[in-house]
Amino acid sequence: LAVVIGKTTSCLPGPEGAEEHVFGATAVNDVTARELQDKDVQFTRAKGFDTFCPVGPCLATGLDLGRSRVRGRVNGEVRQAGTTEDLVFSVAYLVWYVSRVMTLFPGDIISTVTPSGVGPLRPGDETEVEVEGVGILANPVVEGQGA
Repeated sequence: LAVVIGKTTSCLPGPEGAEEHVFGATAVNDVTARELQDKDVQFTRAKGFDTFCPVGPCLATGLDLGRSRVRGRVNGEVRQAGTTEDLVFSVAYLVWYVSRVMTLFPGDIISTVTPSGVGPLRPGDETEVEVEGVGILANPVVEGQGA
């Protein structure tokens, strides 16, 4: 689940009311090259390749961001399943926290949740991220430029 900011937000005093700064939600496929994450001990290359963070299929408004179901599938098999109730920090807390570090502008995206069950992907796989009320973000896995 990714939340999309709706108005300029900076240094909120607390999480209370932070969701008023959220315009809507969408799905994000937060791909990570784990072998590079382990090798580099940080995320720059592991998450920075072209195509590693597709977003979509639409922007949904009016959702209950505290109770959205999220599923990740590879080749039709469910690998991840959870709800935003499982979040360690609520959407409001995340918006507040990030606003204390940087100014958020309309259209900025905060990626919120990755349920357990991540695993390797191979060329030819088809990934799907489904967010209740948003839809399904489907992407093929293709061989790309390497590390």
